[in-house]
Amino acid sequence: MQLSRTRALADPLIVLESCGSTNAEMRERLHGERLGHLAVIVTDAQTAGRGRLDRTWTTPAGSALAVSVLLRDLPADPDAWGWLPLAAGVAMADAVAAQLPAHEVGLKWPNDVLVDGRKICGILAEVTPHGVIIGSGVNTAMTSEQLPVSTATSFAALGAAADIDRLLSDYLIGLRDLVAELARRGAAASGLHREAEKRCLSLGRDVEVTMPHGATLRGRAVGLQADGCLMVDVDGVERAVASGDVVHARLA
Repeated sequence: MQLSRTRALADPLIVLESCGSTNAEMRERLHGERLGHLAVIVTDAQTAGRGRLDRTWTTPAGSALAVSVLLRDLPADPDAWGWLPLAAGVAMADAVAAQLPAHEVGLKWPNDVLVDGRKICGILAEVTPHGVIIGSGVNTAMTSEQLPVSTATSFAALGAAADIDRLLSDYLIGLRDLVAELARRGAAASGLHREAEKRCLSLGRDVEVTMPHGATLRGRAVGLQADGCLMVDVDGVERAVASGDVVHARLA
């Protein structure tokens, strides 16, 4: 991969021919290498990726991009860290939309990027003693036949060839700026709250949320709380959801 624009932004950029998990690789390297704010590990052949709720994520070599970004310059208040996956989602949604201008691109709370209602990217944040790792997987060259489920999509399935260097550099610039403003001014004053709500396709829709403990919550998503939690109206009572697996009723 020729990633000159991305290399100029990352501190440093580490490109791997193949990797079990870029997040796990980042965690391991934190113990012995100098990795700065916006250190990046990327591969197009991840063999043991992990998604939300410990789901495995594997793809044919060359069909998807796995990238992990280390964030060290974090908000002083850990309560603001709940916005980091949403900041990554906004940044990635914008990076994808820049290359797919004829399509609807947005977020499914808390951290999936959808194109025309189908998932093109998933994001997973992990807190470590040395910073927060933001891992993402983007379906780039995956054919329609290779897509794992009917609710997934890719650049190739949409008839587009992804410019990987542009995608990654746009994502890093967006993530860098959003996190810096979040740390400086908070989610509301920085505009992150507004931008996340604007891109969140879950809002205004009937949703089914599978909670971490297994219970299911059904209602209408109505907004994001000040801490980034999803607000769901359940029979006239608003419930705050801090984490969970969301299904849009019309996509189920």
